[in-house]
Amino acid sequence: MSLNGDYDENNIFAKIVRGELPSARVFENAHVLAFMDVFPQSRGHTLVVSKQSKARNLLDIEPEDLAHLIQGVQRVTHAVNAALKPDGIVVTQFNGAPAGQTVYHLHFHIIPRWEGVPLGRHAGGAMANPEELAELAHLIAGQIS
Repeated sequence: MSLNGDYDENNIFAKIVRGELPSARVFENAHVLAFMDVFPQSRGHTLVVSKQSKARNLLDIEPEDLAHLIQGVQRVTHAVNAALKPDGIVVTQFNGAPAGQTVYHLHFHIIPRWEGVPLGRHAGGAMANPEELAELAHLIAGQIS
């Protein structure tokens, strides 16, 4: 998919935001939802999406909605750091298929990293154990301030 196009109301993240699909929720307020990635690149890989915006990517979002979203990203990143104590954290976001975007609902990835532990492939690998994701979500959520 290109950078331009119409928002698909039936994308998987829109369905998660509406509660139509399950997720291991970490944090939610009026503006954002954070939940565990079911195809994690590392232990604790968390996604943060806008609940308000119908933006497909960073180029589509209104500045006010982006401000709320990035505040949520920072808040959840602090919680991931406190809960999991990684050596580093990657915060990333993809725009368009050639850049690696696979779901066309603007989202940020928070990916904890540890020295000597290889990073999994984006949008690849095996689906995570739902019980483990729920435990991680609870652990991270406990650090939200």
